[in-house]
Amino acid sequence: MRLGEDALLLRLGDAIDADTNARVHALAARIGAARPSWLRDIVPAYASLALFVDADAFPGDDPLARAETWLRALPPGDADATASRGKSHDIGVRYGGESGPDLEAVAEHAGLQPRQLVERHAAAEYRVAMLGFAPGFPYLLGLDPRLAMPRLPTPRLRVEAGSVGIGGAQAGIYPHPGPGGWRLIGRTDALLF
Repeated sequence: MRLGEDALLLRLGDAIDADTNARVHALAARIGAARPSWLRDIVPAYASLALFVDADAFPGDDPLARAETWLRALPPGDADATASRGKSHDIGVRYGGESGPDLEAVAEHAGLQPRQLVERHAAAEYRVAMLGFAPGFPYLLGLDPRLAMPRLPTPRLRVEAGSVGIGGAQAGIYPHPGPGGWRLIGRTDALLF
């Protein structure tokens, strides 16, 4: 579907789902490998992929029609292929206290002791599903479903950089200070952005 005058939005699903997200990243990799000069940006999300086109590359022509034609001619790939695993990073996190003011509330919501919540959160392997909300904010798949918790009813005006949070069924890390409504359970000193 068209997304304004210079972008296409390709929908591969409608939910936050690891398999769909893997297909999004696999398609992004296929398109990136064949990347034409008129393709300005490839932006993966949970279940969709936005393609931004340089409209000036097609003077007097419909740039999105040309992009759609190019996509239809793209050789088919393995629909179930997963994208490259990418790099693995260990992120050290200080849990609770000033670093994680919502840790106890999240633990209570999950029916766990704070230490059990920390163990479950730290044991998971997370994958960056997409970047958004703020520059460099990683939405992470892999959260133990028992740790899922709704966002705050009223967002905080300021969340410190490196804050590790839970928002619904997702985990995330705030790359720089700013507002936010996720439940904060810890903080890292890792520089994300």
